[in-house]
Amino acid sequence: MNLKEYIASGVVEAYVLGELTHFEKIEFEQHLAQYPELREEVRLSELTLHELALSAAIAPRQKLRKQILELAQPASANERVVALNPSANYWRWAAAASIVLALVASVMAYTYRSRWVETKLNLENLIAQNQQFVANYNVVNERLTKLQQDLAVIENAAFQKVVLKGTANDPSALATVYWNASTEEVFLSIQNLRSLASEQQFQLWAIVDGQPVDAGVFDKQVDGLLKMKLIKGAAAFAVTIEPRGGQASPTLSTMQVIGSVPRS
Repeated sequence: MNLKEYIASGVVEAYVLGELTHFEKIEFEQHLAQYPELREEVRLSELTLHELALSAAIAPRQKLRKQILELAQPASANERVVALNPSANYWRWAAAASIVLALVASVMAYTYRSRWVETKLNLENLIAQNQQFVANYNVVNERLTKLQQDLAVIENAAFQKVVLKGTANDPSALATVYWNASTEEVFLSIQNLRSLASEQQFQLWAIVDGQPVDAGVFDKQVDGLLKMKLIKGAAAFAVTIEPRGGQASPTLSTMQVIGSVPRS
């Protein structure tokens, strides 16, 4: 908690004047027990209000005082004389001024309190907006980074581009493999593949020495290049439809696309 901002909000004056709600008072007193600086502010606020009450007290004018004293003189010697205490009038005026001052201070405390609550809500909204902005920025930044990585693979001459064209099962199907024979890295780009049931997945195969080698399973919903398993000595690549999780050997009757690695 920023103690300076908290004190400047007017909450100390609101507490001294009894303007806080029950729950706000509990929260304030918890802070009061924790921060000595806050206790000192309460003491100073109480002292200041007391001094303001005294300084705002208005003493009666001398002419008025004389008139009051004359009215207080007895009509006859037999009547009882009541001496006036000038200090009593002073404290009576001081009490009245204190009440007025307390009312003014209450209005001011309420006003500052309302502004503080409004500012707090605006700050919370601003923080929420900033957090959403950061989240959106991170998403865009991640997509941009992924795009840059994909372009680095596509433009890298070390990667061979292998176009996988549709079979009789799906003539319109199309995919592309980028394979680096030196590092054995394989990246897959999906241009057009059919939708599958939830219990099915596509599986990429590499033909190595005439035998199919598992290069990994994938779903249709992928953005950009999909990194697959490392493959050494591939002569061709193909994609089949398999049960979710893949199989050790391909189901040739479900082959969707196939393509040979261009010879250097």
